[in-house]
Amino acid sequence: MTTNTTNAAGSRRNKKIVVILGATGSGKSKLSVDLASKFFTSSEIINSDKIQVYSGLDITTNKIPLHERENVHHHLLGEFHPSDSHPEFTPSDFRSYGAATISKILSRQKIPIIAGGSNSFIYALLAEKFSPAIDVFSDSDSINSVFSKQVRYNCCFLWVDVSLPVLNQYLVKRVDDMLDSGMFEELAEFFNDPDSDSVSQSGLRKAIGVPEFERYFKIFKNKAVADVRNSVAYEEAVKAVKDNTCQLAKRQLEKILRLRDAAGWDLKRIDATAAFRAKVTGKRVADIWERQVVEPSVKIVKRFLME
Repeated sequence: MTTNTTNAAGSRRNKKIVVILGATGSGKSKLSVDLASKFFTSSEIINSDKIQVYSGLDITTNKIPLHERENVHHHLLGEFHPSDSHPEFTPSDFRSYGAATISKILSRQKIPIIAGGSNSFIYALLAEKFSPAIDVFSDSDSINSVFSKQVRYNCCFLWVDVSLPVLNQYLVKRVDDMLDSGMFEELAEFFNDPDSDSVSQSGLRKAIGVPEFERYFKIFKNKAVADVRNSVAYEEAVKAVKDNTCQLAKRQLEKILRLRDAAGWDLKRIDATAAFRAKVTGKRVADIWERQVVEPSVKIVKRFLME
């Protein structure tokens, strides 16, 4: 490594960024907006969800709605449009685009906040040594030795954790809420689009909800949506979406634990279980969320920025 390269790497490691991790549905987007809009107003958010980078299917991919972003600048959220020459947004892409975006945010004297559930993207962006050919999250125990212990930036890691049984209850409810908000109609429009099988939609086809409903829409493609919504195929698709979402949460949690235990990254755990238990039971959530999630997160970030 040349002196210039060494100096650049050292300079980059002195740059402070905030990284919010957590399983799907654990409130990462909400926490990032809470921090950026109320407490650290010179912040911008970089999405690190590998499906939410694609344009389209906003309800199905659960992108944070515009009105909930509180005028905070979001990057890489629904911005990528696949093409024949660039059909997929890869971890290597995120390493490159993310680093460039971080540099721009820092040049404006603002704080980058990385938020999203794709731990493969987060690792690719932050690891000092990264090889796209190696899956560090492989099930092989021997793979632990290749985790990069060093990160490219000075990171404050906030891990929003929710007890899996409680989170699963919430995720099942969230799927119902998404369907009530228009997910089914959004998917119907997607599958009726002649381009739904094209390269331009290849990334979106990996979103939970798309493969599960594909069989349904093949069966009922030419029938009125309202006439078949209560069909067995519909119920099977909904159940599959719920099951696969819960399985995704479990896999993501396992990867976060690998980042903590195998990579040795200093993850500050924020227990959001009480807030999500309140959500599931229909109790008042705002006060619990503020007290048990936002307040400790603010303290951790303030301490980090003052170091």
